[in-house]
Amino acid sequence: MIQEQQLRLLPHQAASEQSIIQYLVSTGITDIRAVRILRRSIDARRRPVMVNLTVRIYINELPQDEGYDSIIYGDVSEAPQVVVVGAGPAGLFASLRLIEAGFRPILVERGKDVHARRRDIALISREHRIDPESNYGFGEGGVGAFSDGKLFTRSKKRGNVNRILNILCQHGASTSILADAHPHIGTDKLPRVIENIRNRIIQSGGEVHFETRMTGLLIHNDTVVGITTACGKTFRGPVILATGHSARDVYYYLHDTGIRLEAKGIAVGVRLEHPQHLIDSIQYHSTQGRGKYLPAAEYSFVTQVKGRGVYSFCMCPGGFVVPAATAPGQLVVNGMSPSNRGSKWANSGMVVEMQPEDFPHVDKYGVLAGIKFQEELEHLCFVNGNNRQTAPAQRMTDFVDRRNSSSLAVSSYTPGLVASPLHFWMPEHITSRLREAFLHFGRISRGFLTREATMIGVESRTSSPVRIPRDNETMSHIAMRGLYPCGEGAGYAGGIISAAIDGERCAEAIAEQWNTLKSLL
Repeated sequence: MIQEQQLRLLPHQAASEQSIIQYLVSTGITDIRAVRILRRSIDARRRPVMVNLTVRIYINELPQDEGYDSIIYGDVSEAPQVVVVGAGPAGLFASLRLIEAGFRPILVERGKDVHARRRDIALISREHRIDPESNYGFGEGGVGAFSDGKLFTRSKKRGNVNRILNILCQHGASTSILADAHPHIGTDKLPRVIENIRNRIIQSGGEVHFETRMTGLLIHNDTVVGITTACGKTFRGPVILATGHSARDVYYYLHDTGIRLEAKGIAVGVRLEHPQHLIDSIQYHSTQGRGKYLPAAEYSFVTQVKGRGVYSFCMCPGGFVVPAATAPGQLVVNGMSPSNRGSKWANSGMVVEMQPEDFPHVDKYGVLAGIKFQEELEHLCFVNGNNRQTAPAQRMTDFVDRRNSSSLAVSSYTPGLVASPLHFWMPEHITSRLREAFLHFGRISRGFLTREATMIGVESRTSSPVRIPRDNETMSHIAMRGLYPCGEGAGYAGGIISAAIDGERCAEAIAEQWNTLKSLL
């Protein structure tokens, strides 16, 4: 017999399957063979902190499945081919969905495979050297592969989130992501999942080409019929363009080619790093921190200052701040957490909303003004970091008080920090709003505004500053048939899950329109 129950337990009672079973036995339920957690969330609004669970109880029987839904991927080696540019979550999930629909994906990625990327990423910290084709932004898995692997999304209206989570489980992710309110794979485990997805694509008859940067689109009669690449290879078929929000050369190419782009808003600010114990103490209302049974605490802040949103972004409990530039002469930071979220630091982006009209030199650069603003700010940050990947930083309270920091707290940022007056050289419309927001956050969360917190510059890659417009029905570019702008780089997603959903939608659109497309190719 199988029962489902909702439980509200103390952390030690919810710590393991065995402790949950012991609790259930104490309520009079016997002959329990297994328990499966269907949903788990922490209620830390007041003391004591409680854990809310939805559990499936197996009485006198065992589970008959793996805990996730599997998809059968057939052989598409002889099927019509579709070119997918970019092996981030949008491109990977577009490829898997194409296989389901009976098409052969040709996946083209400018960077290296997910394991080779590790060596190039390590060189950024050790030698302050950035490979412009293999870094935190470019390579198999995209930005998310080495910047946390968080799977939380608010994009539930866009598609089936549980479907994406189940596919990740089928390829090696822990089934805990199906239960957790804020699921997370972790930077240490996500690469194996990505590799398994790549192997699935190849085993089904698709192709994956690394170190193959797209240089142009093949266009015939206002229809995209393939791509050209820097290594001289040409690939033909309709094109899903999933190049990510840092592929600025793609935006410049599209603009120069006359393919329409639109300006869109972004958010810009800093990485804010606290001791994790301090965040635990604040969020769990205890000077003892999280104790033995609770996870590293998270936070989420948002406010309005002078007509623009200021908010925390990509919060990484038990994590690290990492260098995320994609070219020499830039300094960009991001955050990540391993699966155990076990470091002694917590960090998040603290960013200020910017609309297209806020970008400087719009009259000069037009739709590309947001990209130019990012580039100029990232270079300014690089200069203030001593022309290396040492990041300019300032204590949080010093920033608020507009004074230089005479010293800095120990940080997780391995290339190193240099004390710098962020309040002075960062754009005033960002710093003034951050200052007001920090004062507000400190009032509503006592202890958050502290000398122990470090601001690290600069967080500028929260999303794409341009959108590649597409038809809402066909998912193709509004003026260019055969081109399917996709994911974060196209301006239609904001994280792993929403990008994966968007990739699936583009693949489905091609399948639906194939009879029309094939006559044009």
